[in-house]
Amino acid sequence: MKIIASDYDGTLNHGGIDDEKRAAVSAWQNNGNLFVVVTGRDKCFCPEMKEKSGICMDYYLACNGAMILDRHFEILDEERCEKAVIVPLLQHLFELGCPWGNVCADKQYRIYNKEDAECPAGAQTLSDAKNISYFNQISTALPTFEESARVTAAVKEKFGTVVNPLQNGTCIDIVPVGMDKAQGIYRLLKLCGARYEDVITVGDNVNDIAMLKEFRSYAMENGVDAVKKIADMTTPGVTQLIYNEL
Repeated sequence: MKIIASDYDGTLNHGGIDDEKRAAVSAWQNNGNLFVVVTGRDKCFCPEMKEKSGICMDYYLACNGAMILDRHFEILDEERCEKAVIVPLLQHLFELGCPWGNVCADKQYRIYNKEDAECPAGAQTLSDAKNISYFNQISTALPTFEESARVTAAVKEKFGTVVNPLQNGTCIDIVPVGMDKAQGIYRLLKLCGARYEDVITVGDNVNDIAMLKEFRSYAMENGVDAVKKIADMTTPGVTQLIYNEL
């Protein structure tokens, strides 16, 4: 048994997901292998991912590996960050110029900076965030890659003992310290009894680097340079990768 651990946006969903790609994943699974998505998206998006892609993943590693869900979207494992971090972290994001933060916990909360001119009327703000008991991931976004890199570094400097901020293009995904996509895969291996050497990873962006460095890896040809530099190989897409590995 082998495992393909694939990023979603820009990787599995690069140029859309057509019948050829669906057939390739099906062929992979029918040969006794596992197909796993490892994504910065949160658990709420996983059912939509299945519906949009037409692919039943064997596992979903959401929130950059902080949550592991089975094919029925049941949580098998998760890593949480404590309540005390939520408000100070969101406040810091707002001070750095982020207009909102998505908090993934028992459900998804979008918390806005009430001082921001574009804060919607009636939106949840920091006073509401005080009632959230934990988080698996907090995400935000900025207009440019450079601004995202700046804020990622600033969060790492101030909160690096409790969280791990991961740049994902112009987005930032903040997970509990010690978590990233590589660690999520290691936790999955323990759950399903698979081996390190069974894993093949593929991704395209900065938050994929940890898993691409740790396991045998492909970088998408459309990926950022930092990803292509550290991957073992490049590929034009998941379809071609699968048929190369079968």
